[in-house]
Amino acid sequence: MTPILRLFDFSQKVNYRTEILAGLTVAMTMIPESLSFAILAGFNPLTGLYAAFIMGLVTAVLGGRPGLVSGGAGATVVTLIALMKSNGIDYVFAAVALAGIIQLLIGLLKLGKFIRLVPQPVMYGFVNGLAVIIFMSQLNQFKTAGGDAWLSGMPLYGMIGLVALTIAIVIFFLR
Repeated sequence: MTPILRLFDFSQKVNYRTEILAGLTVAMTMIPESLSFAILAGFNPLTGLYAAFIMGLVTAVLGGRPGLVSGGAGATVVTLIALMKSNGIDYVFAAVALAGIIQLLIGLLKLGKFIRLVPQPVMYGFVNGLAVIIFMSQLNQFKTAGGDAWLSGMPLYGMIGLVALTIAIVIFFLR
């Protein structure tokens, strides 16, 4: 088989029913994350819902690997915030479509193996930068409704209690 024909090797059997159900399951689990990142990037929350559904469905139809869960909300929100603020939602949709085309080309040309060339500190830096952005965006929850002053008194204690409860759930009910 010539190298160009190997790119389109469809000999593996795909159970589309299972793949689509898996994609819909991933889309449903991505709803809270997609909503929060849509709000963080300045989008309408409905845009986040559409993104979660479409990404899960497209990944299911085009396939992936067994055990692969696809979701792009966290990885793309860092760049989309700046693009949304400077150019608006039309440019964001164009950038996402272009990124999808590039990903398809990388998959067809089997260039995914080159991700190993990205150093580990770069990946850690990206993930830590994302964590800082998420943390900074959640600080606004500790401000009053007008956003000009920090919470105090009972509203502050209630918010601290919710944060402590969330941390306790994560620590004690990890599995």
